[in-house]
Amino acid sequence: MSRIRVTPLSPALGAEIAGIDLHQPIDQHTFAELQQAWREHLVLRFRGQPLSDPQLLAVSRQFGELDPPGPNPLGKPFLSDFPEINVISNVKVNDQPIGNLGDGEAAWHGDMTYVDAPPRAALLHALELPEAGGDTYWSNMYLAHEALPAELKRAIAGRSAIHDATYNSAGIMRKGMKEVTDPREAPGARHPLVIRHPDTGRAALFLGRRRNSYIIGLPLSDSDALLDAIWAHATKPEFTFKQQWRQHDLILWDNRCTLHRRDAFDPDARRIMHRTQIKGTALAEA
Repeated sequence: MSRIRVTPLSPALGAEIAGIDLHQPIDQHTFAELQQAWREHLVLRFRGQPLSDPQLLAVSRQFGELDPPGPNPLGKPFLSDFPEINVISNVKVNDQPIGNLGDGEAAWHGDMTYVDAPPRAALLHALELPEAGGDTYWSNMYLAHEALPAELKRAIAGRSAIHDATYNSAGIMRKGMKEVTDPREAPGARHPLVIRHPDTGRAALFLGRRRNSYIIGLPLSDSDALLDAIWAHATKPEFTFKQQWRQHDLILWDNRCTLHRRDAFDPDARRIMHRTQIKGTALAEA
């Protein structure tokens, strides 16, 4: 008998999980059900889970070894007591930001794909929310690959791209970086444009982020044209799910087969989210 209730949130991806209290350890049978739901829906939402930071870390560790957050403008963890937690927020205290990404739009991206072994997954917990805006969207890269026009599939077969490390998804330059004028010289990892998912064996587009991306071996103009076409396809509404946040929502997503983005919101409103990520491995070509 199933111990959780799984309700799909869109035809493309996303499911709400009910019948579980994440303040308690997840037993083996329930965890197996969660894993199956996660493989099927890619993004899982748990509502009404007011977790403390230690509880968020405990939940996260059940899904794998924690990966430290990427660099932020302060050059040190936002939470000194919990350096494994990244803070996503527009709030400032004494003119210092308490978190990353501010209040503007965050463009479509995968998390930390500029490293050789990008995070396997991430968890995001909503603590404070604006009355409107700040919605988050995910896109299914399995479906995007399956529906890719034949000419685009042929064009990217066997090719890899540079995943630039210079800017975050809000367009803010990372600490220690310098402006990139030629994407062919951008710092960052090289990944196949189509990967074989390590857990499911399915082929998925793997795009990272559009800014400063470059398809290795192509003239820059050809790379830009091809990337523009792939990105326009991969972020079509039919591949996406929109998350309208409620306080104490917890979202778990697979970083290897999804992209995500965020809407802007009122800069005078407060939005505070705590985030963890799970360590991943290098990704192989499909």
